[in-house]
Amino acid sequence: MSLPQAAPRSDHGDRTAPRILLYSHDTFGLGHLRRSRTIAQALVSAFPDASALILTGSPVAGRFDFPERVDHVRLPGVVKLQDGSYTAQNLGLPIEEMTAMRAEIIRAAAQSFRPTLAVVDKEPTGLHGEFVPALEMMRASGRTRVVLGLRDVLDSPDALQPEWERKEALTAIRRYYDEVWIYGLREVYQPLAGLDLPADVEARLRYTGYLRRGTPLEAPADAPPYVLVTPGGGGDGGALIDWTLSAYEHDPSLAPRALIVYGPFLDGAMRKGFAKRIRRLKGRVEAMDFHSRMEDLYAGAIGVVAMGGYNTFCEILSFDKPSVIAPRTRPRMEQHIRAAAAEALGLTRMLDCERDGTGPQVMADAIRALSSQPPPSANPLPSLLGGLDSVVELARGAMADLLEPAPLWAARSA
Repeated sequence: MSLPQAAPRSDHGDRTAPRILLYSHDTFGLGHLRRSRTIAQALVSAFPDASALILTGSPVAGRFDFPERVDHVRLPGVVKLQDGSYTAQNLGLPIEEMTAMRAEIIRAAAQSFRPTLAVVDKEPTGLHGEFVPALEMMRASGRTRVVLGLRDVLDSPDALQPEWERKEALTAIRRYYDEVWIYGLREVYQPLAGLDLPADVEARLRYTGYLRRGTPLEAPADAPPYVLVTPGGGGDGGALIDWTLSAYEHDPSLAPRALIVYGPFLDGAMRKGFAKRIRRLKGRVEAMDFHSRMEDLYAGAIGVVAMGGYNTFCEILSFDKPSVIAPRTRPRMEQHIRAAAAEALGLTRMLDCERDGTGPQVMADAIRALSSQPPPSANPLPSLLGGLDSVVELARGAMADLLEPAPLWAARSA
């Protein structure tokens, strides 16, 4: 892919209420959409006259409630195949036609919405470069500050380097982006440390801290204890659920009970198989398909068993729950890197298959130990959960010159 040259930006523009555009390609899972939704809610709360529009490819976007002054545009869906390629989710069109169609929708939405701030999640040029036309338009207008938002861990440096070279990511950052916000702490992990960053890109990096989720709630006093088991979106969570069920099947005295939230993307046949096993456990394990307010479930849990994606990790920190993270290592090392760094800081316990084994008693012992495991707050890091406050202040600074009222003399001469 060759990136076109951008037109120079101008500095004109009248005072307007902040308009915030958030883009996430969302081919699979819930992470990008949930992160964008959390940031949008924080920004419209901080700027009372602001509005936010999320452009998302998530097939489950309609199952979420969006806050007042936040809405979304659902892009036609694409899915990632086992070999890493993409295909249309429903339309049956070639991927080139799909991304061209999505690019037109994205550009039209950006042109109509006229954002003051655009926050792009993870992919600097979007899926197959679909965000480039919108980037060109916004940069040429001079009325939009453009930010790239990255989670705390992307992948191992040896995998990330060729991927970013192929996508011309650094070229895009230098050409189109004012800042790069990293939703984590430098003390935990530096996602771009393995890349040879130009000095001007390095100067644009801003570490925000992790994004706090929800308001910690008090669990009902008479609620029976449970361990929350969450594989995130569930599309690749079958192994974690199987391991958890095996632990309860193998160890009849294992307590407390487990509450599994499958996630909307768990394979249907796998779900049916798990349901049969759960019925045989006679109430020691319960399961549900999806819950739009996971905060309520975290509040009542004594601990969490998870794969350790970014959003789940933020929830574990936010609700200060002891946790066991059994990370995946394919197709990315992201979860394993995050879990290892968090374990080293005393924020969680990681189950590493090579180090700890994969037997059911390994998981059973880890679940049983949750009741005595220290919570993350026992090992505090400064600004660990300051991400949303930082995002608000960074957004305020980025938009400052665009939101200033026109000088009085200019208003009179107009």
